[in-house]
Amino acid sequence: MTTCWVIKIGTSLLRGNEKYTTFDIINNYCSYISKAQRNGDKVILVTSGAVGLGCHKMGFKTRPKEIISLQASAAIGQLHLMALYEKAMSSFGYKVAQILLTRSELGSRNSYKSASQTLRKLIEWDVIPIVNENDIISDEELKYGDNDTLSALVATAISADQLILLTDIDHLYSSNPKTNSQAKPIKDITNSIELNKLELANEQTAWGTGGIKTKLTAAKIATESGIKVQLADGRDPATLGELLDGKKIGTVFHPHPNPIGNRKSWLSHAIKPVGEIHLDAGASEAIKNKGASLLLVGVKKVSGNFISNQPVKVINNEGEEIAKGICSMSSDAIKIGIISKSATTGSPLVIHRDVLVLTSE
Repeated sequence: MTTCWVIKIGTSLLRGNEKYTTFDIINNYCSYISKAQRNGDKVILVTSGAVGLGCHKMGFKTRPKEIISLQASAAIGQLHLMALYEKAMSSFGYKVAQILLTRSELGSRNSYKSASQTLRKLIEWDVIPIVNENDIISDEELKYGDNDTLSALVATAISADQLILLTDIDHLYSSNPKTNSQAKPIKDITNSIELNKLELANEQTAWGTGGIKTKLTAAKIATESGIKVQLADGRDPATLGELLDGKKIGTVFHPHPNPIGNRKSWLSHAIKPVGEIHLDAGASEAIKNKGASLLLVGVKKVSGNFISNQPVKVINNEGEEIAKGICSMSSDAIKIGIISKSATTGSPLVIHRDVLVLTSE
């Protein structure tokens, strides 16, 4: 049975050492990826490392702090990073394709679908897509993500079977094992309640920017879409081979039994709301518990300026976000409607249920 894998390799795993060069490490990973391909599986690789390689090329002793310096380092390192992957995969008989994405691009439904279609076509051609955040024009990954969230969005965009997050720890822990000797490894996360309750340290290394917090976010995005996630120690590339062979290693995040679907996943995680719609108690209840669309009669106020068909947050009567959706009315039209609305007349549709997703339990 064919399995579609998305594999995310973090920055800290690609740095060379006294024993292995960065190419040696990449070549080892690629040997296991090529084996999976030969066995009929499909692999998409999400890789970090451009900034680190750029810094190495420039002879920097420490990672720059200024965003523009990080972007310039990424511009230098990305070319070298792809050359290493291309050299390694070609030695195993496979072609690679470079895919550079930003969160803002994935926030457009058309761009999201286009990225999905392109990735599907590449794996249909037996080409290995290598995805990275486009750091040169986007500073989000440089400041926050280390490609964890991106890997989950890619996995949902192509309806992958499994997402592997390779990092430099062997498990998720009950607390930070670096500061708490009593921290216990967690081998399974079986539901979203367990995932939401985890409170773990988000320490950053000098070269990586992801930490545990973004990996938990990635796991939530993927598992909500029915994708199994495994977090494992990738410092030994052989671990990847064992994972691709089906071995249970590290922490397994089990998929939700009732996935929210591709469109709802996009609404929940990829879009960036440009405004807020605040509801009264009745509308809050109808949205949260009755599966209703949002009508103007239930709107108390609107924040932000937006046109129709833009994403917004939906705020309940207690000031908490309960949903996101695509608003069918502009902010100006809603404000006018609030002033003139009457309970005795039909109420305009503000957000249809098909483009509305709950974001709180």
